[in-house]
Amino acid sequence: MKEQYTLGKFVIELFMIILAVLFFFPLYLTFVNGFKKYNEVMASTASLPESFQFSNFVTVWQQIHFPGVFANSLIITVASVMGILLISSAAAYQLVRSPGIVSHVIFLVILSSLVIPFQSMMIPLVKVAKDFHLINSLYGMILMYLGFGTPLALFLYHGFVKGIPIELEEAATIDGSSTVGVFFRILLPLLAPITTTIAILHTLWIWNDFLLPFIMLSAKANQTIPLATYVYFGEYTNQWHLALAALTLAIVPIIIFFLVMQRYIIQGITAGAVKG
Repeated sequence: MKEQYTLGKFVIELFMIILAVLFFFPLYLTFVNGFKKYNEVMASTASLPESFQFSNFVTVWQQIHFPGVFANSLIITVASVMGILLISSAAAYQLVRSPGIVSHVIFLVILSSLVIPFQSMMIPLVKVAKDFHLINSLYGMILMYLGFGTPLALFLYHGFVKGIPIELEEAATIDGSSTVGVFFRILLPLLAPITTTIAILHTLWIWNDFLLPFIMLSAKANQTIPLATYVYFGEYTNQWHLALAALTLAIVPIIIFFLVMQRYIIQGITAGAVKG
């Protein structure tokens, strides 16, 4: 029995190592080829660079005006995530604490948007955004991310709120706290695990998103990092060495953010599953 257990454990660990290598390999290719010359990238993609070309990063920094596009991505991501957290948590609280057919229908209608492919909404979205003057604006992007990101966040919050004892809120109400006070002082601190999880997942999505900025932001001054990087992919030539250097600059901040916050993802999802 002991030999079988040891063999089974070895097979599982070996499988996980292989899986980790497969997931890490694209990151390796991105980092390594960002330091190569164009000819080196074309000749041998997986090899280490003959000499590290730090000039690639200097060129990218200047050509795409990296501080500006970084600021755009940061503003859109932070504002969108904060708005999603506030709106979806408040909506989940109200829907859970006001049970009935109306709340149930509203919840289902909001969740139904999760099954609609984004590609089917692209043309109507551009038309509506143009009518409301949301094209080529950071606040327009933030509003759209609020709309697309709230349903999933609401779903996660909804299951978590149901597991919080209502007696805590009733006690605070007896002590004279208002509904808003109960939400911010009692409920919101208890939602910290799932709030952290939602914040991480939506930050990774919004920061790396390309398609929505591509159809909404044409002005260079408002471009995000993924959109600005697209300049290195032309109809006839692709400047892979510069494109990969730009991608390296783009993913380093989000990788650091993810490594710092990753332990909260499992905690939040596990807590939400138990409480829901």
